[in-house]
Amino acid sequence: MPRPVKCRKVCRLPKNDVFGPENPNLQDVIIMSVEEYETIRLIDYENFTQEQCSVYMGIARTTVQQLYNNARKKISVSLVDGVRLKIEGGNYRLCDDSQNQCHCRRCHKHKQNERGDI
Repeated sequence: MPRPVKCRKVCRLPKNDVFGPENPNLQDVIIMSVEEYETIRLIDYENFTQEQCSVYMGIARTTVQQLYNNARKKISVSLVDGVRLKIEGGNYRLCDDSQNQCHCRRCHKHKQNERGDI
């Protein structure tokens, strides 16, 4: 029997969830999960190591590596073949409001707290 899949912790959903050519006649779409997006954001944008990313998301480093590799492949196919990329779905949980910050260097909640918005 396979192990149950853990919910992966995600700081926030992407501001934009569709990327690619503006040609409305294109039917092909690549779906990237929210967790795959989060690994790209943490590793490439926040400069986390895979180990730091795994601790942050609450999953194994090997799972992070698999999500990250899948995300990079999808981005490359989108860029090279001109296929639309859509970010949706997955098995994740967003940071809840009970935390002052989620320990992500650019946490949107932490920045709001500093400005007094929350």
